Formats: sequence, structure tokens, C-alpha cells
Amino acid sequence: MNRLNTIIIEGSLWRDSTIIRQDYARHHRDITNSLQLRSTLRAGEYAWPGGYQLAFITSDGALLCFDCVRKELRNVLDSIRTECDDGWRVVACDIRYDGELECGDYCDHCSKQLAEPMEVQS
Repeated sequence: MNRLNTIIIEGSLWRDSTIIRQDYARHHRDITNSLQLRSTLRAGEYAWPGGYQLAFITSDGALLCFDCVRKELRNVLDSIRTECDDGWRVVACDIRYDGELECGDYCDHCSKQLAEPMEVQS
């Protein structure tokens, strides 16, 4: 019996030394289609290296966490396909650095804190 091995290497899906799907699980900074969005979701909500938390940015400038994009995936995919600016169209994914903003960043849908601000030592 020939057992097929499927693994992800550098974001691409491989089976028996052959690429099955390019960019299967890879973070995309600019998101212009549903394949890039799904690939970014598969890659996870933390950047590597560094472990910084990522957040999605919509066409109207709102921030969305990975959980909300997964929960509202049908709305997000529909908005990307139709290029509708209804608040669900994800256009980018970016790092939320700890302490980048004074009060931290929050998901505009569920109000989850995305990156806790760093404490300033005096």
C-alpha cells in the first residue's frame, strides 16, 4: 500500500515531493481575492518570526480579528468578490505591534483587544 504524505512547507501544500497547491497557508499583506484571504486565515493570526498578532483591515479602515473574519466568512468573501464597501471587505492583513498605539487596538466587530499596549517605564 502506497501511503501519501501531505505536508505544508513554506506556505505551500506538498504531497510526495510535488507541490499540490502554491501559497496554501501564507500571510498576504494585500488581500485582493478570496484565495489570499483563505490562505492568510490558514496561516494563523500570529506572524512568524516574532509572534506578533495580525489583524485584518477593511476597505473603510476598520480592524477585524481572525475570529470575527472566520465567523463572518460568508459576508467577507461576498464583499471581496463583489468589491462592495459594506464594512466587510477585507483589503489587507497587518501586524499589530504591542504598544503601537497608546490605548491598544480593538476589533471593530467584537471589541476584542488585538495587541495589548506595552507598559512605559520611566
